[in-house]
Amino acid sequence: MKIFIGADHRGFKLKERIVRFLKKKGHRVIDVGTYQDTVSSDYPEISYKVARRVTMTKGSRGILICMTGIGNTIAANKVPGAYAALCYNHRAAVLSREHNDTNILVLGAKFVSPRNFQKIIQTWLTTKFQGGRHLRRVKQIKRIERKHCKGSTKYQ
Repeated sequence: MKIFIGADHRGFKLKERIVRFLKKKGHRVIDVGTYQDTVSSDYPEISYKVARRVTMTKGSRGILICMTGIGNTIAANKVPGAYAALCYNHRAAVLSREHNDTNILVLGAKFVSPRNFQKIIQTWLTTKFQGGRHLRRVKQIKRIERKHCKGSTKYQ
């Protein structure tokens, strides 16, 4: 799977570990930054890069990391077609996929331990969307998005 990944300076170290983990699993990883933790970086720019690339690349996913994950989630969800979920644990990752069909996983480096991130990511990547009543709700979200968001993406 093609996975776009990005982090600000506070998520950089965890991002580096995640990139190694994903590559070992055979995923194609495209790192959009930041590339160091010694200089402050702005998470909204990185969130936008990941979200835009995910929405324009069929079948891809995204992963964002910052200190809490909150800002990345807010910023990524401003891009039409981006459905980002902040997941601090395995169960949230399952439900974000089963119920919401998310395409971007957001992790808070301060709250996700280096030993737990692998389970969260692997679960999120392999869990299928359930459809059914959840499809009805996802379609409602997309209608709201079309009504209130300018611009479009190729793969909405």
